Amino acid sequence: MATNDAFLWYNVGDWAKYGLAVPNYGDDTHSQNGTIRYLTNVIGRNLQLVMYSPDAKRTAPPTIKTLTRVHMLCNRAREILDARAVPENVPSIEPTHALPAPEAFKVFPVPYFLVPNPWLKQYCEMVLLSLTDAMQDTDNSRPIEISQRFAGQVGQYIQRVYKLMAVELFGVPAADAGRPDFKLSDEQLASYDPFKKITSTEALDRVPSLTEWPTEDDLSVLTSGIPVTELPVLGPWPSVATAFKGGSPNTTVAAPSAPSFVAPPV
Repeated sequence: MATNDAFLWYNVGDWAKYGLAVPNYGDDTHSQNGTIRYLTNVIGRNLQLVMYSPDAKRTAPPTIKTLTRVHMLCNRAREILDARAVPENVPSIEPTHALPAPEAFKVFPVPYFLVPNPWLKQYCEMVLLSLTDAMQDTDNSRPIEISQRFAGQVGQYIQRVYKLMAVELFGVPAADAGRPDFKLSDEQLASYDPFKKITSTEALDRVPSLTEWPTEDDLSVLTSGIPVTELPVLGPWPSVATAFKGGSPNTTVAAPSAPSFVAPPV
């Protein structure tokens, strides 16, 4: 049994071997708030596009095409939050007669648990945290608008992704990249050259597996989003990794028992 709201492992059929994750919606399967459903759909679909790129299978820095997609994801999410958040001292719109009907959240399973690319995996982690918070937030009971508190809680992860990318891969000063209104310019995007900034060990890459990668047709069952009410019971990524062959458990590999760090000298 899960003891926290860790991301859920989408271990459905043959998809289990890809290490896909979805945000943890807990027991909050529906939302009455159309803005939150729209936001989670936009973020989820764009994250899926990023994480199914070939860059996610490599250990080298992502290409500019993938980072441009991250750039667009972050800025679109920030625009939605900025445009629709209502300050606490401004009365919210309340319908007089009808209330919007609650609708189920959709999730967009993404490669995460087995992704070797350290940059994209961290960005994915932050975005999944944002989606998890959005789905479990009390603003889902508001019929129309979202609060500035919600926008700050959900948007903080998006802001961190953008800052990490701008500072580490584009050489933007942290003070500039940390501003809420900061955006990479077209000139900065065009000047991308990560090998001027990273270490030689980070630049090392390996040839990823050229097989066992879903095609566009395979992905069509995931790219439209899956209502959480249609999902089986999902659990967290197991502490014992199982290698899959032909969609069935084949070899079990125990997690290493050695500590990650040696004890300091005495």
